[in-house]
Amino acid sequence: MSNGPVVIEVTRGPVVESRHEGIAAVVKPDGAIVASWGDIDAPILPRSANKPIQAMAFVESGAVERFDLGNEHIALACASHNGEPRHVETVRAWLVKVGLGETDLECGTHPPRLQSSIESLAREGAAPTPAFNNCSGKHSGFLTTAVTYGEPTRGYIGYDHPVQRRLRDVMTDLCGADAHGFAHGTDGCGIPTLATPLKRLAQAMASMAEPSRLSSKRAEAASRIRAAISAEPFMVAGTGRFCTRVNAALPGVAQVKTGAEGVFCGMMPGLGLGIALKMWDGAGRAAEVAMAALLAHLGVLPPSQQEELLHPPVRNVVGLLVGEMRPARRWLG
Repeated sequence: MSNGPVVIEVTRGPVVESRHEGIAAVVKPDGAIVASWGDIDAPILPRSANKPIQAMAFVESGAVERFDLGNEHIALACASHNGEPRHVETVRAWLVKVGLGETDLECGTHPPRLQSSIESLAREGAAPTPAFNNCSGKHSGFLTTAVTYGEPTRGYIGYDHPVQRRLRDVMTDLCGADAHGFAHGTDGCGIPTLATPLKRLAQAMASMAEPSRLSSKRAEAASRIRAAISAEPFMVAGTGRFCTRVNAALPGVAQVKTGAEGVFCGMMPGLGLGIALKMWDGAGRAAEVAMAALLAHLGVLPPSQQEELLHPPVRNVVGLLVGEMRPARRWLG
């Protein structure tokens, strides 16, 4: 049932310079393990990889209809975005729709991800605001959910706030374990992040991929989230990002989402499966190659995408090709 660890290699010339090791699970909605590598009972912090799960309560609330929101808003609620103009402008307009503003966001502020966006702000003499935070879409979803239910918007990031309690209820239903009993830390954007056994995280993603065992309302929310990610892949991440590239290449086939510290999750509705993986050293670059390898292993990554995603180049500062990243042969053969 369980194999050795996930192993991703980084080469320089003919030499393997680095190895990243991790764990991964492919699971059915009922918790049956299809494939696994490493200790999948180990609790991990999902970080942003479970944003599609966290968007469930927002979609279930009826807020999308009440405030005339669309796929771009649902996808943005699942996003770890670059802070590009479309991301920022959509967040700002969204908050206006629900009678709020950027000052209501409790995610904090950081510069946009792309150097070009940083330079654009500098030319304008402007500074980043909370809307530039990569989690601002998720937080807009939280705020919108609170408004819809008539709950306080202030303090919505707190562990005991109704918004966060509701997320644990959703997670409990999706993963088949009591999420209220999970240990938790504080995520980069201030919300609780739950220490979830990796196989349970994969099961939660499987429940969204094939939601027939869920209530009709919850199943509909899962389907809408998958459709929004496929329809608006740019909103989930942005220019050049792995999530955007894969979700654009596999519309309706797979929906993937990254998280900090080497976590990745995926939904495969055609196969009725969920994926979760964690690289123990927190390397996001290795998590991307590992996710691509699992998609290829399961037969959903087109051959045209495989070389680029399974063997991304390593270049030096002058652009010279000096090596590559790749799945180790001892992992998937």
